[in-house]
Order: sequence, then C-alpha cells, then structure tokens
Amino acid sequence: MLKFVNDMLSVFRACFSRTAAFEWFVVIIVGLMVRTDHLGVTSIVRDLALDPRHYESIVHFFRSSAWSLEALRLAWQEAVHRAAPLQRVGGRVVLVGDGMKQAKEGRRMPGVKKLHQESENVSKGEYIFGHLFGAIGILAGTPQKWFCLPLFMNLQDGVKTIFGWEDASEERQASHVVQMIDQAFAAARTFGGALLLLDRYFLSIPALRRLAEGNRASDGRMHIVTKAKMNAVAYEPPAPKKRGRGRPLKKGKMVKLAELFQTRAADFQTAVVTLYGKEETVSFLCLDLLWGQGLYQKLRFVLVRHGDRLSILVSTDLALEATEIITLYGYRFKIECTFREMKQVIGAFGYRFWSASMPKLNRYRRKGEPDPLAHVTDEQDRKRIRLTLQAIEGFVMCSVIATGLVQLIALRFSGRTPALFFRYLRTPSKSIVSEATVAAYLRKSIFRLFAQNRQIALTKIIRSKQAAPDSDADSLVS
Repeated sequence: MLKFVNDMLSVFRACFSRTAAFEWFVVIIVGLMVRTDHLGVTSIVRDLALDPRHYESIVHFFRSSAWSLEALRLAWQEAVHRAAPLQRVGGRVVLVGDGMKQAKEGRRMPGVKKLHQESENVSKGEYIFGHLFGAIGILAGTPQKWFCLPLFMNLQDGVKTIFGWEDASEERQASHVVQMIDQAFAAARTFGGALLLLDRYFLSIPALRRLAEGNRASDGRMHIVTKAKMNAVAYEPPAPKKRGRGRPLKKGKMVKLAELFQTRAADFQTAVVTLYGKEETVSFLCLDLLWGQGLYQKLRFVLVRHGDRLSILVSTDLALEATEIITLYGYRFKIECTFREMKQVIGAFGYRFWSASMPKLNRYRRKGEPDPLAHVTDEQDRKRIRLTLQAIEGFVMCSVIATGLVQLIALRFSGRTPALFFRYLRTPSKSIVSEATVAAYLRKSIFRLFAQNRQIALTKIIRSKQAAPDSDADSLVS
C-alpha cells in the first residue's frame, strides 16, 4: 500500500524546481492522509512525529515559487488517467462539476466575499462570508461502488481583481459558470471525450455558448448532462417557412415543461434504471426541444417521474438514450459525497492563510461600491496577496490529491488487504471500504508501514524530517 502511494507521488517530482520543495510536498500529502485532527499544519507535525522546527518550512512551502498550481493539476490528472478504473459511457469518461462554498471569517484573507446559500438546510444561514470554489471530479470505481475522484479545485469568485493585476484577459475573469466549463475542457484534454454532469444552476446560455466554443476549438468533444428548473420553458422546432418575404423562424410554439407531466401523462414510458446504487422503476418522457432565449439550441429533455418526485433532466448529446441520461444524473451526487469526505476526513478547507497587505474585509460594503483591492498599488503588497492566494489554492490542491489517493487505495486494496475491514460499522462495506475507513487504517498502522518499507523514497523523506530520539530519555525508559 505504501509502495503504491510512493509510486503515485513520484510522478510529481517534475513539478518542482527544487528537491526540498518536492520532499515537503510528500510530507504534506501523507500528513493530510493520516492526521487525526484538522488544526492546520501543526497536526501534520504531530501525527508524523516531525521535528517541530520544520513547522515554518511547511508553512513556507505553500508560498514557495518552486511549484505551480497548473503543474500539479496536470501531473495529478495524468496519474489518475493511468491508475484509476474510470467509468466510460460510449468511450467517454464521466466528469462531475459543482461549486462549493466554504465559510471563512478571515478579515485579511483574499477571496472572501458575501455569498448566498441556496441550500434548503435550515441550519445554514441564507448569507455567509467565505470562499467559492469550483471543483471538477471524475467517476471511477466498480459497479459495487463509484467514487468521484477530485481532479482540481480553485477559487472562482472574489479574485478577479487580484488576477487582473497580472493579466486582465486571463480566463479567471469569467463567471463561475463559464469557468466550470473551461476547467472541464482542461480535464478533457487529458482524458479525451467526456460527459460533464452538472447541477441545474449551470444550465445557462453562457455555459452552452462556452461549451460550443470549446467543442469547436478542441479535438475531444464534451457534452453536458444537467437538470432544468421546474418553471423552465422550451420551444418546439419552427415550422417550415412558407414562400414569401420575411426571415425564417427561429423557434416554434412555447412549451411549459412542467405542464407536460399532466397533459402528456399517457405518453410516459416505464423502465428500470440504476439510481444511487439501487434498481428503481421510473416513468419518463423524452423530447428534443429548443431552449434558451436568443440561443434556441436543440437539447434533449427527459421528464422523469419517480414516485411522487418530478424532475426535468437535460442533455446536449441528442444521441444519449433517456435511461442513460437518468442513470448518469444519478451519479452527480457523488461529488457531494467527495466534498463531505474532504471536509470531514481530510480537513481540506481548514487553511488559515492571510496577509497584512490585504485590505480589511468590509462586511457592510454595498453592491456597486469600489473594491478595496483597487487601492492596492504597491507591487510588494500585490505580490504578498497573490502568494497568499497561491497558498490557499495550493493547500486545497494538496487536499484534492490526498483525497484521491485515499479513494484509489480503497479501490485497489479492499480486496487484497483484509485488515482494511478492521473496525466495527453498523452498516459495513460489502466490497470496497470508504475513505474514512482507509484514513483510520493509515492512522493506526502508518509507522508499521514505514518500518516494513524502509527502502522506498517516501519513507526516507519522512524519516529525515522526524525528530531525533532523545538519548537521555531513551536511557531512562530502558
């Protein structure tokens, strides 16, 4: 198991211009996988028994110029491409995208802004101050258990001014929805053709236009499977134009999709599909209609009735069967499970990076008022703020890699290592253990694994960073 982790991490060596930076990267990834609490870098120092004087070096790593976020992303995607058992539909991988909001109270933390919570959970406030991340994952595993392996996460709102200091035309000036499409195309360049599963928030005209632009500019095509709101309207194809003056019609009769559940109830078909790991009976109606005011792109709409629940699914791929669209959208929730494991098991969002050069957060700034960052003109201050932003995204990217490695260990070693089923669970895993079980096993046995694998590079790197034994204390113990 440790040899597998060592082989996976060795591919990142080319991402670092200095050996020391690569060694700290290895320490951080392993530390995130095994730490027992989420109290920042100190938890990595404690749980790997590192020399306390290395604390400053680990913190400095995240602001180092020896690596770049883009290089880490490309290396991780290549590693996943080689090692993960990916799900494919018609020869295309299945990508999953979504946004994730993390509450942050830092007054001098870049990217913090007021965000609206769409969640129906009453324990969450309607508005929070925090960070908005965009995430892209890929579906991997077996029919017994699918994981959404995270590929990349970055900040996608509240950072336009900071990135505009260096390049105003950079892609990160675009909206959150458009950036998600761009990140998916970046992943598709590694994996080839792809289907992208998105929440209903992302069904928008800018997203479809960027999708069309990306498909024209790249070799591997990508299609979207998403969900429409219940108040969505579409249009029938226009009737053939009669002879005479006037431009051709762009659309036909307007269709209120929600009304079709009653008006065309007799046309619904019944099928058995796999939803959330179970065989379920659903009824559906499949229609190809035009959508988008002024765009009028033909999309495949699948109206689904599952018990008392009604849904309207959408696909840009008109060749997908209705049952395939229903099954695929059922996998979209896997990225929510990944977010939960990143928060609760890895502690991916427990970063505390800030900069004194950052203007103090004004919680009462009104919409339309100038951004305080516009008044930051000193180049050194801008550099410090940009390095702090790099530290935040770098910490989250390391957590992405750590989460993916834990998932790959679960997929690869659940059938080979009976010890992974060591702890009592009221609903035990049948064939593949969870991320939490793998992390608990590593915490319990990491030093035994180091002792059994003394010659591999990973062990040597971590042992070189550990505190030297106190000879006086050892003599007293003996």
